Amino acid sequence: MKAEEYIKGRGAQLNPANPYLKQEYVSEHVEGLDEPMLSNSSTEFFKEYPKKIVNKVDSPDLGLSYSLNPYQGCEHGCIYCYARNTHQYWGYGAGLDFERKIIVKENAPEILAKQLENKNWQVMPIMLAGNTDCYQPIEAKKQLTRQILEVLLQYRHPVSIITKNALILRDLDLLQELNKLDLVHVNISITTLDEKLRQKLEPRTATAAKRLEVVRQLSAAGLPVNVMVAPVIPGLNDSEIPQIIRQAAAAGACNAAYTIVRLNGNIGPIFEDWIREAFPDKAEKVLRQIADCHGGQLSDSRFGTRMRGEGKFAEAIANLFRMSKQKYMQHRSTKPYNYSHFCTRSGKQLDLF
Repeated sequence: MKAEEYIKGRGAQLNPANPYLKQEYVSEHVEGLDEPMLSNSSTEFFKEYPKKIVNKVDSPDLGLSYSLNPYQGCEHGCIYCYARNTHQYWGYGAGLDFERKIIVKENAPEILAKQLENKNWQVMPIMLAGNTDCYQPIEAKKQLTRQILEVLLQYRHPVSIITKNALILRDLDLLQELNKLDLVHVNISITTLDEKLRQKLEPRTATAAKRLEVVRQLSAAGLPVNVMVAPVIPGLNDSEIPQIIRQAAAAGACNAAYTIVRLNGNIGPIFEDWIREAFPDKAEKVLRQIADCHGGQLSDSRFGTRMRGEGKFAEAIANLFRMSKQKYMQHRSTKPYNYSHFCTRSGKQLDLF
């Protein structure tokens, strides 16, 4: 497939076979060839009513916390997204399906309230969202994330938010109320400052300029804002680390973190197809350096190394990040959560504000 034939506005350009399905749809040509059906069809939304919405995270790389995702699949279309593989559990593909078949968990706020009322509930930060972006485009209409924040404020429960979308500013009123009780941390992901790269890498996300403006407005409102330089893709955006941290610090960010890209499962062929078409002159170098960071493989599931990598390229990235943070964010830190405010509605009556 030639670059000019790529489906505009989408990250993935193919839909690898789902390993959990025995059959798949293909298009039949007069030549007798069967090929996957690929077209720039509009995004579809499917309603889901789960019985459980919060899951405990016990990864040693992330620490103790919970994860809550009101949406499954993500229209942002980030080519590297580790959540793509989870879409296969729902019977869809990790490629184009992940971007255009979005599952909406309609009852998420109600189920969250029920889980918080459990007498055995252990208070830890809820990551909103630990898998797909809770402020992706459909949130503007459904407002599930806003309703979830209202529930968390009612229960005085700590929350950590990560997003690439400026829509988070819509909920500044709720975030400020949560912050008064030291119950919220906000993480804004900034992968690149290069708009041409961003359009190919993360086609339906906010621009870097808009994300920096989000950092500026949230920080000005007193919220603790952490910038995630994630993922760092060696040979593609690693040289931008100093500038991203410098501009994030100028916007008021109090901390920064990074991860190195890893291409597990079907993300590998999706990413490789993308980079060979989007950046054919860089493809071999980038793929080679990614593999060098993960013991010679594009994928990496090893706790302790999978997020930061190993080897000479990973070490160079770590040193560049450390020096950049020391230069631009020295003496800054994220204030801790306050867990003492939590209470159930059955325990006492709570007002929203």
